[in-house]
Amino acid sequence: MSQKTELPSLTGHRTKTRKRDEKKVYDPSGFRDFLVLELDKLIDPDTGNVDLEQIFKFLDATGNKTDYDYKRYGEALLEILIAGGLLAPGGSIAKDGDKAVSTPVCVFQDAVDLERARAWDQVFVKLIRRYKYLEKMLADEMKKILVYLRGFSDDHRTRLAYLTALWVSSGLIPPNTLPVVINEHQVKDSVALHFVLVILSTVKTDKGSSAVITLLKKSGLDNQLDQLFPANKRTPENIKNSLINAELGDVVTFLANQENAGAKKDMQRTLRSSISAEKPVKEIIAELHKSAKKNGFQESDAVTMIWTAVMSAVEWNKKEDLVLEQALKHLKQYIPLFAAFTTAARSEMVLLNKIQEFCYDNQDFLKCFNKIVLLFYKTEILSEEVILVWYKDSHIPKGWTVFMDQMKKFIEWLEHAESESEEESDDE
Repeated sequence: MSQKTELPSLTGHRTKTRKRDEKKVYDPSGFRDFLVLELDKLIDPDTGNVDLEQIFKFLDATGNKTDYDYKRYGEALLEILIAGGLLAPGGSIAKDGDKAVSTPVCVFQDAVDLERARAWDQVFVKLIRRYKYLEKMLADEMKKILVYLRGFSDDHRTRLAYLTALWVSSGLIPPNTLPVVINEHQVKDSVALHFVLVILSTVKTDKGSSAVITLLKKSGLDNQLDQLFPANKRTPENIKNSLINAELGDVVTFLANQENAGAKKDMQRTLRSSISAEKPVKEIIAELHKSAKKNGFQESDAVTMIWTAVMSAVEWNKKEDLVLEQALKHLKQYIPLFAAFTTAARSEMVLLNKIQEFCYDNQDFLKCFNKIVLLFYKTEILSEEVILVWYKDSHIPKGWTVFMDQMKKFIEWLEHAESESEEESDDE
């Protein structure tokens, strides 16, 4: 019977770990000490100036070093370039013992005006082109930095605002990062408000007023500007004055238009509801007058809403020969409503062009146009003067050839009646 051969013992054998498998210790403080030391060396000893092209070249070369891999230390890198050192909670520079470790080679210390901020922007842009992953890190880092505003000095906040404006307007960081500044501890002292106003003013200087409006929309701040004010100062007047003082009059106009559009939507909704509920026309007129006065709407705005609401309250017949009868019957019910808001020639013209547009956009009504105009003429909603001016040069292009032919005989009749009236006046 054969015996099994004993396997060799591995006792005491040491396996050598491959160098590439060794895990390096994450040491942001060590990275900071290295970066601060090297950046300080790049300051001109005679003038104290910093050549940002040299800074970029150094940062570009450092990112390729294994010990200072930006994938691991990217957030620390960005904090140091922005604030000069690692940030402790609240926004102060982290200390090594009793001493804050920082460098003046950073945005907070060196971006003293917009022109210098643009130069710093290019350092970040070029660095992110080389190390793409830094872009997301920058967006995440800014969400953290923007809640530390109270921990920074006024100058540092202003310089940060310059860079933030350049970054959000160019898309380097998402515009919807900005609302993170809105939190109670930054709002109560107006820190968040002043910061955002500097951003908006910088964008206006850099790219114009339209870019400011675009930023407000993309960031969502267009609906949150009032949240930048303490609760006891959250009034339209305060918002308006703050924007005007920051030379942002275009934003005031934009907000007024936005508010006006919202009020119009509410008014349109109420009008449709009243018509659908078949409220008495007198009640609808009273409601509409009250709402128009409150929101400062023109009569021409109101008549446009009336036409839209009246024509959307019905499910129209699909047959051309039946839709005309249905339309005239429906419109006759609301003649007093139209009459109440067509007391001026401008309102009549707006209504007439609205009818033209509707009949063109809804092809079943294409042959109804002249009959609807005739109804409104007979019921004194539209005057002959307005109809003649409309036909001559105040109509819109939509379907004009069709409507011109439809109206030709009626216009000739109006012109003939007008000339007869003039002759009678001369005889007298």
